[in-house]
Amino acid sequence: MSVISQSELQRIIPIAAEEHINTYLPALNEVLPKFGIDTPLRVCHFIAQIAHESGGLKYESENLNYSATALRAVFGKYFKDEAVAQEYHRQPERIANVVYADRMGNGPSDTCDGWNYRGRGLIQLTGKDNYRICGEAIGIDLVEQPEVVAEQPAISVSAACWYWNSRHLNQLADQDNIVAITRKINGGTHGLENRKAYLHRAKQAFNIASSQE
Repeated sequence: MSVISQSELQRIIPIAAEEHINTYLPALNEVLPKFGIDTPLRVCHFIAQIAHESGGLKYESENLNYSATALRAVFGKYFKDEAVAQEYHRQPERIANVVYADRMGNGPSDTCDGWNYRGRGLIQLTGKDNYRICGEAIGIDLVEQPEVVAEQPAISVSAACWYWNSRHLNQLADQDNIVAITRKINGGTHGLENRKAYLHRAKQAFNIASSQE
């Protein structure tokens, strides 16, 4: 397909600030075709998902600034009583090191892997293993410099595209199956209606008739 215009991307993601549109638009147009995200329907589904996951292109890295109450609600497995939750209240680095310890290739909490490999980029790349595998695929050592996923738009888009392809989402996009795509990205259907709204606007922007959503 032809390049995505600024007006098209703004129409799809109306909450996005102009500076964020301008930051990511060149990278999207450069990187998406390299990963086979090159048909209008594939692009629609990709943008719908990254728009939701990034809060309208706003968030570059995961927000872990949880209150004690939120910790109990979201991460009750790790913060089982109020005293422990209060100890970690509004301390993002310590929270990350607890909730992401000893999984996804991360070491124990004292290695700081949880914080170093927290969610970054447009689809929130998370975990040392994912940083390593993604980095190998796109030719950048993301284990040594994980921060570039948030800081460099082309790498952020490349990481999102790598994740997309690693879950074989082009095939699901060809089927126009937003529920299945959302499950592959989210592990469930959290935010499905918002993702559908982005997809609907994307189809309108690219003059695609809606089918199953």
